[in-house]
Amino acid sequence: MLSNKKLFLFDIDGTVCQGERLIDGTMQFLEDIRQSGGQFVFITNNSTKSIQDYILKFQKLGIKTDYSNFITASYATIHYLKKNYDDKLIYVMGTKSLIRELKKSGIRVTTDCEDPEIACVLVAYDNELTYEKLTDTCKILSTRDVGYVATNPDLVCPIEFGFVPDCGAMCQMIEHAVKKKPYFIGKPEPGMVDMSVAQNHFTKYETLVIGDRLYTDILSGINAGVETALVLTGEATRKDAEESSYKPDYIFPTVRELHEAWK
Repeated sequence: MLSNKKLFLFDIDGTVCQGERLIDGTMQFLEDIRQSGGQFVFITNNSTKSIQDYILKFQKLGIKTDYSNFITASYATIHYLKKNYDDKLIYVMGTKSLIRELKKSGIRVTTDCEDPEIACVLVAYDNELTYEKLTDTCKILSTRDVGYVATNPDLVCPIEFGFVPDCGAMCQMIEHAVKKKPYFIGKPEPGMVDMSVAQNHFTKYETLVIGDRLYTDILSGINAGVETALVLTGEATRKDAEESSYKPDYIFPTVRELHEAWK
């Protein structure tokens, strides 16, 4: 039941924001969650920004947040790399912000494809992508036996005018060239949902995952064993949901209607 939900796990792009614009109804929903004694966490596969970047982004939009309000694919990736490639050198195809965040967390990072110590290639959504970066990444994966991971499988990222290619699409380009697929870390893996539940001390019964994508947001909730709500302000349509094997528990046009149903 929606009325029992206390922990709300929101996707960002296409769910509460379209580019730099806040989707109508978001601010009041977040305020009411706080006033009710609940909590909201943004769980995003977008790795172009650090958590500090997101705090500043939402501050400009009029929403006060702190580190407890975010679990990003970058954050989950750092945990994965520390567990599986501790003190090993990671080649990164990603933004400067992601590289700074990895280094700040103690991950050894390089963007030099000739470095002989590279143990793993990490690919992320990169809105600073160049053909040189793609070529260097393909060179490593074609000529060396190294690990290959990616932050998220999203094919497109919703912005103000429509969509742009996301990490999953970039990985498909690389796959055509090197015939290798990465291990994806972010949604739809249940890790970010499980982290959010554990850190906020609510039950899964009290938790709701909200997003605009069936194959990442909704499936991550299903994989984690929590209820899900699809909003139609991003990638998926109602027809997509009807035809998908990943069925959300609820479907709403926007977060505004979800808010009204919860109240």
